This record gives sequence, structure tokens and C-alpha cells, in this order.
Amino acid sequence: MANSLDKLTIRGFKSIRSLENFELKDLNIFIGGNGAGKSNLVEFFRLLRKVIDGNLDEYIRSGGGISDFLFNGRKVTSQIEFEARFGVRGYRFNIKSGPSENCLLTDEARYYKLGQTGWWNLGDSPDGKSLLVKEAKGDSSDSKYSRPVYDAISSWQIYHFHDTSATAAMRHYEIIQDNKVLRFDASNIAPYLLRLKTEHPDAYREVLNSVRLVMPFFDDFLLDVTEFGEKQKVNLSWRQKGSDYPMQPYHFSDGSIRFICLATALLQPKPPSTIIIDEPELGLHPSAIAILAELIQNASKRTQLIGATQSPALIDYFGVEDVIVVNRKDGASTFERLHEKDFNVWLETYSVGELWSKNVISGGPVYE
Repeated sequence: MANSLDKLTIRGFKSIRSLENFELKDLNIFIGGNGAGKSNLVEFFRLLRKVIDGNLDEYIRSGGGISDFLFNGRKVTSQIEFEARFGVRGYRFNIKSGPSENCLLTDEARYYKLGQTGWWNLGDSPDGKSLLVKEAKGDSSDSKYSRPVYDAISSWQIYHFHDTSATAAMRHYEIIQDNKVLRFDASNIAPYLLRLKTEHPDAYREVLNSVRLVMPFFDDFLLDVTEFGEKQKVNLSWRQKGSDYPMQPYHFSDGSIRFICLATALLQPKPPSTIIIDEPELGLHPSAIAILAELIQNASKRTQLIGATQSPALIDYFGVEDVIVVNRKDGASTFERLHEKDFNVWLETYSVGELWSKNVISGGPVYE
């Protein structure tokens, strides 16, 4: 798949002491018990986006300083190392601890393998801003090497729909102009769905059909634009079948509104190069998990999909080789992709989720 992340190396980040040249496919489901480190992998993708967005220093400071990001602290680990391949292209950098709790972006390089080319060192950033980004946005002839990598990473969407409380932004009004991409927490779910309804009706219908499978009483979203002074806003109002009474976002259960956000993210008509979703099964009914798994599988045919879960019920719907088990060994996270040949006999009787629950698959549930 074009611009997908093929190989990943991470060293020295939180619980990830060393993840070396790990191969990623179109569909990658990471499963592990509490504290295994799957959420730290998702967190690294957030860090990478902050590098590309130019907000690395702010991100590190808001997370408690560089010591909180280094494996076992700065006394044990001096820097975070990253390297990735995107087909014939690549990108790497180090993040070193600064004199206080700040950080330094160093040893940036881009990769392009065609003919005799390879790694091209960009150097150290004097202001903490990515040199690859500066090159990609510049007008030099070298931008053609860095621009595809920049475009791929900057398009990534890392979704985390955990907050469905009464104060969550997804349950409130948002300006209709905030509709270009679905935000990481679905805070703009209403204006984004309004845009789909107007500009991508087929995708909008697919979202409706998926939601109706989980909520048989659901008919359609209303998405009426309301004037707030000089601003036009919309919220996730809706109606039930057989009634014209307008229901409000607070009438959705936590699981229902979370599934709406998941379906919208997975059915978006122009997906990013990679979608990353943390614990998508949270709060969903078993029947909804089955539909979610189908949406994930279908989305992975259009874009790269990376998911982190601790749900045996969810991994039941995927092939063995789609699953990566995250475990802890000697205080560090380990990552192992499963191979079907190792479990052929077991799979005649048990599902993938059952094998993980029974600890036949090494690294089953860990209760801490």
C-alpha cells in the first residue's frame, strides 16, 4: 500500500527498550495485558506526529519532561532512537535529553533507495524543529525526497475515543467549518458527518447502515445547523425509527456514541496513509465488536490499520498473522507477530482469542 509504514525501529522509549526492524502489514492488531506496553507504542506514534507538526518540545514538557519518556529514565537511557521505512523511502532521528528536562532533535536523515542513493544525513536541528519538514516544505529540488515521507506521517490519524462523558466535545456543538478531517477524539464528529452527508453521500450511508446494525432503533442524524451569534454550529442530534422527536447527543449511551465515532473513522472516504486506534472495543457490546472487526478488516484494504487492544473477543475475528502479542520481559516490552503454522492444531478446536486467554499464545492476559 502506497506510503504505508513497512518497517519500524524504536529504541529507548518508555517501556520499549528495543524494537528492531519490526515489519508492519496492512492490518496489525497489537494485543497485550495491562502494562505490557501496547499503549506506549501508540504513544510513540503520537510523538512522531508531534515531531512532524513542530510541537515536539511542548509535547515533551507537557508529558513531564524527557526523563519520563526515556526507558528507565535518563540515568539508564540517554536518547530515543527512531527509524522507519516507507517502501523505497525512510526517515530516522534521535531525541536526546537536554540540560534540564527538555530535549534535542538530532541525527535526522532521510532515505531513498533507487539506483545508488541511500541515507542522506540532514543533521541536528538548532531549534528543535524537524529538518525533514523544513526540506519538505521548501522549494529546493531535494524536497521531492522528503515530501512523500512528510505527507505520509502528517496524514496519520491516531484515534482515542475513550472520553464519552457528558462534557466530552463529541456530545456538544462545534462550528461547521471544522470538518476537514475527523479529529483524534471525534470532537468535530457532527460537522464531519455533515460534510460526508453533503459531499460523500455513499460514505454517509455506509456509516448509517453500520450504526443501524448496532442500534436497530436508530434512524438518521439530524445535523441541523444552529446560529450562535456570527457562528454556525451543529451537534449530533438524531431521531429514532417511528418518531420525529429530535433526540440529543446525551441520549446516546457511551458505547453507542463511541461506535458512531469508530464507524465514521473507519468508513471515511479519503483515509490517511495509516490509521491507529487505541482500545476500539472499549464499552462495546459483543455484537458491536463483531461489526467493528468487519469495519477494521474492510478499512485495512484501503489504508494501513494499526490497533491496540486487550480484548480476546476482538482478535477472534482476525487471522493469526494479523495479531502481534505484546509482553514484558526483564522490564521491557517485547513484540511478536504470530505465525499460523505454530497454532494449526490448536486452531482446529479453539479461536485466537481463546488461545490468548488460555495463555497458549505466549503473553496472555496479565492482571496487575
